[in-house]
Amino acid sequence: MALRFTNTLTGSKDAFVPREEGRASIYVCGPTVYDDAHVGHARVAVVFDVLRRFLAWRGFTVTLVQNITDIDDKIIAKAAAEGVSVAEIAERYSWAYDEAMAALGVQRPSIVPRATAHVPEMLALVGALVDAGYAYAAGGNVFFSVASFKGYGKLSKRSLDEMRAGERVEVDPHKRDPMDFVLWKGAKPGEPAWDSPWGPGRPGWHIECSAMARKYLGEGFDIHGGGQDLIFPHHENEIAQAEAASGTPFARYWLHNGMVRVTGEKMSKSLSNFTVIRELLASYPAPVVRFFLTSAQYRSPIDFSAEAIEESRAAFGRLAGFARNAAEALAGSEIEAVPATGARERFVEAMNDDLNTPAAVAALFDLVGEGNVALAAFEAGETEAGPKVAGAMETLRELLGVLGLDLDQAGGGSTNDSLLGPLAELVLELRDRARAAKDFATSDMIRDRLAKVGIRVEDRSGGSRWHLER
Repeated sequence: MALRFTNTLTGSKDAFVPREEGRASIYVCGPTVYDDAHVGHARVAVVFDVLRRFLAWRGFTVTLVQNITDIDDKIIAKAAAEGVSVAEIAERYSWAYDEAMAALGVQRPSIVPRATAHVPEMLALVGALVDAGYAYAAGGNVFFSVASFKGYGKLSKRSLDEMRAGERVEVDPHKRDPMDFVLWKGAKPGEPAWDSPWGPGRPGWHIECSAMARKYLGEGFDIHGGGQDLIFPHHENEIAQAEAASGTPFARYWLHNGMVRVTGEKMSKSLSNFTVIRELLASYPAPVVRFFLTSAQYRSPIDFSAEAIEESRAAFGRLAGFARNAAEALAGSEIEAVPATGARERFVEAMNDDLNTPAAVAALFDLVGEGNVALAAFEAGETEAGPKVAGAMETLRELLGVLGLDLDQAGGGSTNDSLLGPLAELVLELRDRARAAKDFATSDMIRDRLAKVGIRVEDRSGGSRWHLER
């Protein structure tokens, strides 16, 4: 199956044909850095990191650009509240975002442009729009005239009349149309400002991405990504600005991920229902959090809860458990692996179908199921099962790597740990005695209590084993 994506622009699942053969260009809207990154931010980053990794694994040379919005009303307000500079707030939370994403295994983008470093490019784009009659200056601001761009609404599939009726828009007497949006904001006292032909001011939010995407990826680049909440107005406005200025298509494929929800509502700072990534990673290994974020197909919403994270921990633990047990069984042997081609084909087919990560993960669980059968046979003395065990283990590691999931970070623990090891072995010995006496209530109680403190117990043919999950 050819690689296909659901393209918000066309409304259909389109075969991916890159602008340049063998190369893929991607622009993803990045964070506005005024606070710590939460799970909603992480989903965007992880979704497009998986896309990038899969394309690279398929042989594409990938350029991924993700911007940083480091000048914005929220950043200015945060700086004023703390009595520090806007630059200090932006720098603090840019670092915090980078650290959180790195902890989740998100590869650093190829290019990370900051808005404040690209004001000349934005001014040039605003000037071109004014000269072409798509924008006008009024009251110290510059506005884009949505009525002047015939394609306005083609991404969100709404007409201007529908937008006017259904949207709350800022009331500004200087606008010709309530739906017109700001390209350049006139300076307010005490705020950062840059000189411009229309007076001192700063760029509007939407103009950033159009200017930076065009600079680093050119016109008609391959994929523009972001959350579904950005379809309107942000991405609609990006298209209008870029295409009005150039007369050519801006981006060819538009991919949008579903929102992270908490009790049915979008996770957001405004609703105060967010969970900061840094705090979540203090309780769960990074691969478990990342596994949760890939557990739903990227276009679907995903419901965040402690129960959902625990389910992901248990599920990922089954994958990691097979790899660990297989490595122990094969230790010291020189067995040549038999590639698990069937699982690989099912994985690739799922990922080719609009990055269907749930189906791809299902193929991995099938692989582990087959691997466990071979592992049991190998441990029972059937040496011919060894190559299948080795093949399943190697294929699992490779395909999990495509999803950015590192088994080596899944949580460790061994009987060599100075204090924990002997204690865990003592508890397991008591549990084994309870099982031998058919005191299954006590046996289950010990297993469950260990699980609550992050110690997973596995009952194997050679006895019980344990490992840490956090």
